[in-house]
Amino acid sequence: MQQHMFHLALPIAEKILRPVIIYLVLLIFLRIFGKRELAQLNPFDLIVLLSLSNVVQNALIGEDTSITGATIGAFSLMAANWAMVRLLYRKPKLEEVIAGSARVLVEQSTVDEAALRSELLSYSDLMNAAHRQGFEAIAEIDRCVLEPGGTFTFYRKRPTSDEIRYDSLMLKIEELTREVRGLAR
Repeated sequence: MQQHMFHLALPIAEKILRPVIIYLVLLIFLRIFGKRELAQLNPFDLIVLLSLSNVVQNALIGEDTSITGATIGAFSLMAANWAMVRLLYRKPKLEEVIAGSARVLVEQSTVDEAALRSELLSYSDLMNAAHRQGFEAIAEIDRCVLEPGGTFTFYRKRPTSDEIRYDSLMLKIEELTREVRGLAR
C-alpha cells in the first residue's frame, strides 16, 4: 500500500514542470478573457472555473496519483505563484502587461458604455457591484474603476445627496428661525 501512496509514476522534473506550465497557461488565458472572470462570479463563470479545475487536473498530475506526486505538484504551483508575485512586485511594467490596466467605467456619473462592452459587463453587473458598495444610483457615483485584479473601486460624489438635503434643511430651519424671531419682536 505504501508503495502506491508514495511511489512517483512520473519523473520529479515532469511533476514540477506540469503545474508550472498549467499555471502560466491559465494566467495567459485569464489575461486574454479579461477581468470580468475575476470581477464577479455569476453562475456561468462559477461553472467554468469549477470545470476548468477538473479539465486541467490530469495535465497537472499526469498518471501519478501518489501523495508524493500531489505534494510535489502543490509545491510547484505555490512556488510558481510565489515567484510570479515577487517578479511582478519588482517589475511593475510587466505586471501591467500580465494583469492589464485599470479601466474607468463611470466618470462624473456617466457610464462609459464602450468600456462596459469591452470588459463584457452589463449595466446590471455594474449596478450589482455598486449596490454591494452602498450606492443606490449611478448619480451618486463620481467615478468607478475596474481594477486589474477584477475589483470595482467606487468614488462617491461630493457632497452626497444626503449632505445636500441636510444643508438645504439647515438653510430652511435658519430662515424659519429668523422669521420666528422677527415675529416675536
